[in-house]
Amino acid sequence: MTHSYTCFDGFRRVASGDLSTVAPMFQRAHAQPAPGPVLLFDDATGRTMDIDTRGSAEQLLARLAHGQAAESGVRTGRGRPAASLDTDPPAADGGGDEPRGRGRPKLGVVAREVTLLPRHWDWLAAQKGGASVALRKLVEQARRADTDDSAQRHERAYHFMSALAGDLPGFEEAIRALFANDRARLEPLLAHWPADVREHALHLGFGDRPVPGAADRARPVQSPSTKKGRPAP
Repeated sequence: MTHSYTCFDGFRRVASGDLSTVAPMFQRAHAQPAPGPVLLFDDATGRTMDIDTRGSAEQLLARLAHGQAAESGVRTGRGRPAASLDTDPPAADGGGDEPRGRGRPKLGVVAREVTLLPRHWDWLAAQKGGASVALRKLVEQARRADTDDSAQRHERAYHFMSALAGDLPGFEEAIRALFANDRARLEPLLAHWPADVREHALHLGFGDRPVPGAADRARPVQSPSTKKGRPAP
């Protein structure tokens, strides 16, 4: 998922997209009286976030741009020399600039100490290609397994649903179905929730594409503060 943000006015999705697009919409909605809260969500986490909405839209965007530039400077360590990408240690005799002769090409392999139990070394030694090849294959398999981010998606959907839909009917059962990855059970529980809330929860939790134009549909909006009330159709 690309880093995006979503603004909700009550149960109505106002805008989704990058922060420079959504923030002015959040500012505009925040300045108008509304029966329900106006919330800004970071879609990467599903959590609400707060920004300074004072001043004009241009001032708001300037503050955001300044904040993002400062944050980027911290992340990239501006003002510090960039670290070399070559992780191979220099030659002991200082001949790092010597031209390489014929033979095995430089693969960028880094030698480091690995501590294992004897039975682990015995298993690695019996693998085709030896211990190094077997370890590299195991690491690559683990990296591919990490691409399954279902737990992270369910977590961000949970944060969003807790902030906006905690008082809607079937909330607790819906959360249990979400974390069980039981979409067949979850969808009927969300069927009577406001459409924008339902669609965004499924988008965060399962990667569904948002329905185009959902934020522009006109319909009655119920305040989330109403306990166990009838959701907007």
